[in-house]
Amino acid sequence: MQLVGELIQLRALEPADLKLLYKWENDSTIWSVSGTLVPFSKFVLEEFVNQVHQDIYTNKQLRLMIDLKYFNEDGDNDGIRSIGCVDLFDFDPKNNRAGVGILIADRNDRGRGFATEALHLMVDYGFEVLDLHQIYANVRVENESSVALFKRVGFEVTGLKQDWMYEQGKYYDEYTMQLIKK
Repeated sequence: MQLVGELIQLRALEPADLKLLYKWENDSTIWSVSGTLVPFSKFVLEEFVNQVHQDIYTNKQLRLMIDLKYFNEDGDNDGIRSIGCVDLFDFDPKNNRAGVGILIADRNDRGRGFATEALHLMVDYGFEVLDLHQIYANVRVENESSVALFKRVGFEVTGLKQDWMYEQGKYYDEYTMQLIKK
């Protein structure tokens, strides 16, 4: 199965991605979405990248880079640019489920259909290759763009966790969203 869409492609992590991952993982403006509390060292991220070659059955996680395919004025493919990543996590082969999370790092790349296409590709991979029965996401209620993204791909809100996330002196509610294979 190729993980290629019209606008983007998903690919495995490479050692060359370390610098970009270091930048993204240490961007405190997105920590509330990723659940991060402290910065990541280059050493820790390098260890992660070096272990990512192990399959999802070993790591219980799969991270793929989202590469934007871009074209010059003549329509020729000029190359690729990594714009984010998409993860399957908490992989549970007994119950055939996994969680999914997605990041489009640069605000200028958001709202352009890249996340929708990447999420569709990852869901197809999870259902077709891993034979998952369901994929779930945890999304803060006030993150309206993410809630809309998951709904566009077919996820439904199946639960509300009240006062679930604590940040800067305030509690936030979080949705559980699920997509069950038909």
